[in-house]
Amino acid sequence: MGTASLSTARPASRVPSTTTFEVAERVVMMCASALFTGLSEKECLEIASCGRARTYAQNEILFSQGQSARNMVMIHSGSVKLSQLSASGNEVILWMTGSSDPVGVPAETTSCNHTCSARAMEQCKASVWEYAKLQSLMLEYPQIRKNMSRILTSRLDELQERFREVATEKVARRLALALLRLAKKVGKPANPGTEISLSRDELAQMTGTTLFTISRVLSQWAEDGFVLPRRGSVVVLDAQRLSQVSEGDDL
Repeated sequence: MGTASLSTARPASRVPSTTTFEVAERVVMMCASALFTGLSEKECLEIASCGRARTYAQNEILFSQGQSARNMVMIHSGSVKLSQLSASGNEVILWMTGSSDPVGVPAETTSCNHTCSARAMEQCKASVWEYAKLQSLMLEYPQIRKNMSRILTSRLDELQERFREVATEKVARRLALALLRLAKKVGKPANPGTEISLSRDELAQMTGTTLFTISRVLSQWAEDGFVLPRRGSVVVLDAQRLSQVSEGDDL
């Protein structure tokens, strides 16, 4: 009896808890994130302990446009779509975010409302920090505020670039540029190529054109052999040829 009791007690003291594994995984992702660049692993561990782990189901809303902003989310796995609705109810996709990307980064950490909605495109694992706690973390770790400013500046620069593209570039070039950006952010290895899980309608929203035009361009590229349109996604088979289109070389 005594031997059996000892053998059952021994492993429990040696095996780390599930929570320990989860925190370690979160710290690894945090160290790879632009939001925590310049912070040590120890500092990331301390910051991780101030947040909570959260799993979002596919199509679950992280927050809605106009809703009071309460949390900042950092994605560890999966992808999130950020979009705005016009007064007439038309949706425009602003961003797609993937692993190590922060969602709901506030320009100010005082009271504010979300200017867009965020929806999980697939199951997402994430870390979540309340804004009140984020405020104190930025006082303790000023590097977070600096990184946050860089992230917001980078996103503004990209939005300006995309606005210029909509105003001046043909649809084929706009679509090629969008697919190349998406492949880097949320693309997943396919056999062959890189798969981007956005529908043709969603690509039309991102590039400021119509579903018909997107379908026509993708069909032409499929005939040329460098993309493969699928139901609800697009596979980039030849990124180099797509890059040539993005640079204005008609194929």
